[in-house]
Amino acid sequence: MSDSRLADAAEPKFGRHETFAPRFGWLHKAYLAVKGDDETFHREDAPVTLGVGKNMVNAMRYWCQAFKLTEEHPHKDPSYRAYVASPTWRARWLLDVEGADPYLEDTGSLWLLHWWLLSSSPEAKCLAPSWYVMFHLAPLSRETSEGMATIITRHVHEDYDEEQWPASESIGRDVDCLIKMYALDQEFNPLSPGSFEDLLACPFRELGLLEGQGKGKEREWLFTSGSRSNLPAAVLAYACLDYASQFSPNAGSISLARLANEPGAPGRAFRVGEPELTKAIETLVNGHPDLQIVEALGQRSLAFATAPQTLAWDVLDEHYGRVRDREGFPTAQMWSQKYPGLDRGNRKRPRKKAASQAEGLALMEENA
Repeated sequence: MSDSRLADAAEPKFGRHETFAPRFGWLHKAYLAVKGDDETFHREDAPVTLGVGKNMVNAMRYWCQAFKLTEEHPHKDPSYRAYVASPTWRARWLLDVEGADPYLEDTGSLWLLHWWLLSSSPEAKCLAPSWYVMFHLAPLSRETSEGMATIITRHVHEDYDEEQWPASESIGRDVDCLIKMYALDQEFNPLSPGSFEDLLACPFRELGLLEGQGKGKEREWLFTSGSRSNLPAAVLAYACLDYASQFSPNAGSISLARLANEPGAPGRAFRVGEPELTKAIETLVNGHPDLQIVEALGQRSLAFATAPQTLAWDVLDEHYGRVRDREGFPTAQMWSQKYPGLDRGNRKRPRKKAASQAEGLALMEENA
C-alpha cells in the first residue's frame, strides 16, 4: 500500500511486544502450538508449553500477528470472550516441520519476515506502526533514539484520531525494541528487561540494517543502505511483485523507481536503492519467462505477464525447493477449510440470547 498516511497503512498498535524483540525459535515454537490449539496463548500453562516467561508469551503472541503468521478471531463458543489464534497458510509454508525453513536457518527467511512485518494491504495492514514510520516514512538520516520517538509521535498525532494516541512511554519502548531487534553494535542496558539476552538471541540483527555511532544519550542510529549480499534476489523479487499486486492484480508493470523509493515499497523496507534493486532483479529475470525489465521514455519497469501475487509465490517457492509440490502440502483453500477462523467474512461473534437485567449488569461490570 503506497501512502504516506500512517493510518492507511498500519493499525495503531504500540508496545505490544512487552519490550522483547523476536528471538530464535519463538516463531516456529508458537506456530506448532497454535496449529494444535487455538487457545494456546490464553492457557495457564502457556509459559510451560512455549518454554518462556509469562510476559514473553504476550510478546510471542504479538510477533506472530505482526509477522502475519497468525490471525486472531472470535472463538467458536460465544461464551469465550478472548480472541483465539489460527496459523496462516504462509506460516504453514514457512514454519511447518515440512515447510520452507522452520528454524530460519536461511538469512533470506529473515528478510522475508522483515517484509511481511512492514508490508501493508487492505486485507492485512502492518501491525507495527513505529517500525513502518522508521523504515517507510522517516527521513533517510541519522537519529538518536529520542529523535526516532519524536518522528513517530509526529506521524501518530497527524494520522490517528486522538483517542488512538499511545502514551509516550509506549512509543519509547517501541524505539528501544526496534534498536534491540536490528542493531549489531547496541549497548547493553542493565535497566532494560531482557536486554542482554536480546543482544544474543534476536536473529534479525544478522540483516545489518541498523548501526550506531557515538555513545550514551547522544548516540545516533543510522539505517544502512546499499548492496545486500545476504538478500536473495528471489526474496526481493517476491516483495516487489507482492507490492505490485496492490495496484495491478493482473498482468502489468511497475516502475523500478517506485519499487525503490515509494513509502511502503521494498526499496525502503530493505534500504536498497534503484541501482541495487535493478541489479538483483536482473539476475532473476533471465530464468523466468513471465518476468522482464522493460524501458520506455527513459524509465525502467518490472513487467509481469501473469498475476503478480501468483508469480510472487512461484518465484519464492522455487527458491525454497518447491515446498508446495511436497506430498501432503495443503492449498490455501484447504488450509482455510481446516482453520475457518481465517475466513474474514466469518468473524462476527455468534449472536447470544438477550441477557436478563442481572446478567446485563454483570456483563457491564466485566467489560468495565
